[in-house]
Amino acid sequence: MAVKGNLRDFSVTQLFNLINLARKTGTLTIEGPSEAAWISFNQGKLIYAQLGSEDGSLIGILSRSGKLNPKQTQLIRANASDKNDKELGLLLINAGYLSQQDVLAGIREYLLASVYRLFTWSDGHFRFDNDVLPPEDRITLRLDLENIIMEGTRQLQEHEQLIEEIPNLDMALNFVERPGANIRDVNLNVQEWKVVSYINPKNTIRQIGKANKMSDMEVRRIVFGLLQAGLIEIVRPEGMPLPPQARQLPPVDKAKQATLVERLIGRIRTI
Repeated sequence: MAVKGNLRDFSVTQLFNLINLARKTGTLTIEGPSEAAWISFNQGKLIYAQLGSEDGSLIGILSRSGKLNPKQTQLIRANASDKNDKELGLLLINAGYLSQQDVLAGIREYLLASVYRLFTWSDGHFRFDNDVLPPEDRITLRLDLENIIMEGTRQLQEHEQLIEEIPNLDMALNFVERPGANIRDVNLNVQEWKVVSYINPKNTIRQIGKANKMSDMEVRRIVFGLLQAGLIEIVRPEGMPLPPQARQLPPVDKAKQATLVERLIGRIRTI
């Protein structure tokens, strides 16, 4: 019988811990508010994952990871569409496109990235079907869950912190007038430069992320780093209407204010 439940009562972390400790074999299906995920295990080891409608085929995985360029991807899709993942993997290795290590590394990268995203899911339903495994033509791995749970928990904590620091992705960015560091003297990686190239009060953080095909967490992490470096500031996007004006406070009576300050200073001196 399948085990069913709600993520509000049993988190992804708890599910993975149970599967690991009980050395379960089967497939965990999680239905979130906007997408679903299928994660398979063998004797408590993570072996396979498919997230939403993403192309989880070998060609899709290797293409997204950059191990195949667009021209190679197009050529393979046109001439090897009848091959399953295992057949295609052997074909790529024998043809000299990739090494076995390249193929396995691409699959591992996709597998971990998919699973780590699940740790942020807090709403949805799950179902675990014993002894249900992925199709035989899929290439599977065997990854220990202990380290995955630890890293997933760490990323979840980081995710929560980034949301607290940058709660609204519909705000824009601008370079500060007098940055704490000259941007030319800062060592930025490729992803950071991609974000920097789109910084403009007309572009929201969400738009910058979509333009660079980054997840919300990825763009938040980069923006947070640039904020910490004193290079940018969060601003209201151009054209965004101002919020309704709050009740105007009465003007400050400077004479009364000065008297209050003098009284406060006098009170402190008597302590």
